[in-house]
Formats: sequence, C-alpha cells, structure tokens
Amino acid sequence: MFGMGFVEILIIGVIAILFLGPEKLPETMVQIAKFFKSVKTTVASAKSSIEEELHIHEIKEEANSYKRQLTEASNELTRVTGIEDLKDEMHDIKKDAHVQMDAPTEPSAPAAPAKPEVVTFAKKSKKLDVETPSADEKDTKPSENV
Repeated sequence: MFGMGFVEILIIGVIAILFLGPEKLPETMVQIAKFFKSVKTTVASAKSSIEEELHIHEIKEEANSYKRQLTEASNELTRVTGIEDLKDEMHDIKKDAHVQMDAPTEPSAPAAPAKPEVVTFAKKSKKLDVETPSADEKDTKPSENV
C-alpha cells in the first residue's frame, strides 16, 4: 500500500500508539478508515465520470465519422450529377443569348408576301328537261304576244 512494506507500517503503528495512547487509538483508526473510504469513493466517482466522458467522446467521434461519410457521399453525388456544371452551362447559354439579342442586326430585304392560295369549287349545273333560252336568244326572237 503506497509502496510501504510491513516494517514501515509497523513503525507507524508503534509511533501512533506512543503519541495517541491506547484510549484514543481505536477512535483515530476509525476516523482514518472513514477518510480512506471517502477517498476511495471519490476516486471511484471520478473514475466513473472520466469513463462516462470518454464514452461521450467516443459517441462524438462516431457522430463526426458519420458526418464525414455523409459529406463525402454528398460531394460524390454532386460530382456525378454535375449540377454545378449544368448551372455554369446554363449561365453561359444565357450570356450568349443576351449578347446575340444585343448585337445589331443588318437590315434584310423584306420578304415577299406569300401568294394566297385560291380555292374554287366547281358549280354543278342541274339539267332540266326544258331548255331555257339564253339572254342572246331572247333578244333576237320576236315576241309572240305583241
């Protein structure tokens, strides 16, 4: 205990009997035992607190490991899908479109209007049993009623 041998503990006991006397020695031994017991419980509670803290530290390390894995997976997914590249390409296309719209265009000759399409329908003539004289024939025939 504390690197002391049996002889050293015996010497301390003899000195304690001489200084304290046989009446106070049992009471002092009880107080010393209580002191060592309180030290032992304090050390045990400190040890459990440290172990709990180390366990929390392990949990934090595990959570950080998961976070790193998710970040790497997200970066890989972004790289594979190329969303950023698509955004850059869209930006370039928009810029090109604005440049083309802003550029002055040369006046071109007006285009000839398209020739309208004419749609005609053939008239169907009904054949009558009686022939009707044309307008020329009416003028040349003398009228019978006159």
